[in-house]
Formats: sequence, C-alpha cells, structure tokens
Amino acid sequence: MRAVIQRVDTASVTVDGEITGKIGKGILIFLGVGENDSETDIDYMVNKISGLRIFPDSDGKMNRSVLDDSLAALVISQFTLYGSVKKGFRPSFTSAADPQKGEEYYEIFCDKLESLGLSVEKGIFGAMMNVNLTNNGPVTIMIDSKKKF
Repeated sequence: MRAVIQRVDTASVTVDGEITGKIGKGILIFLGVGENDSETDIDYMVNKISGLRIFPDSDGKMNRSVLDDSLAALVISQFTLYGSVKKGFRPSFTSAADPQKGEEYYEIFCDKLESLGLSVEKGIFGAMMNVNLTNNGPVTIMIDSKKKF
C-alpha cells in the first residue's frame, strides 16, 4: 500500500457537486492499494499513519499524532499512487490492485482507523472527485508498506 498524508487545517471531497466527506484539523490520506498487498499491509499502514507524530506539542515540535489530539482523517482512494512512468510518458498502473480488491482494502483500512477512535470521512471509491484542502505547514509525508520510500 502507498499513502500520501497531508497535515491539514481543513479538507473536503466533492463528487458531482456534493460534499461526501469533510474534516477540520487532521490528516488527509490519499491511499493506493497494490496488487500484491495483504491484510498485513493494511495493519502496517493503519499503525504507521495513526501514530505519525506530525502535529506540534506545546513547544512547537512535531511530537503528537492525530490520535493524541483526537483529530480527524479524510481518506481518498487513489490508485494513481501506483502509476509508473519508467517507460515513456503515459503512466502504467499494472501494479495497482484490481478495483474489487482496491475497494475492499480501502474500506478495511478506513474501518480499522475508525476502530482506533479516529473520526474518519471518505470519498467515494472509483468516483471522479474534487479534493480541497488547506495544508498546514506544509507537512506532506509519503509511506509505502513495502518500505520502498
């Protein structure tokens, strides 16, 4: 699995002109599922993302997590995180999971985040979405469950 996490003051996702998910202060997670991912990858990502110390403590150091401060998460499915441009200019998405597996793992990921007590908002899997955000910092972190970066 791959994720791009952004620390945000606000974030929302709109589908066909309707807001389907909206948060205040928290994290925006763009989540991609790979063809070789398993539930172990989901657990790794849930643990790593929920524990990321990217929020400031009283001294202004990034030392607190989204869970520490009871913040929210907006999770957007994004298979394009598996886009490869090693050959040519058109991205290849052959290492992304098929849509059925992608949606299943996306939902499991969101459910597991929620089970930790995190308020989770979502986009609509497979839909054309418009995402709006106010990045705080800016703070943007990339995570790969296979530890490729």
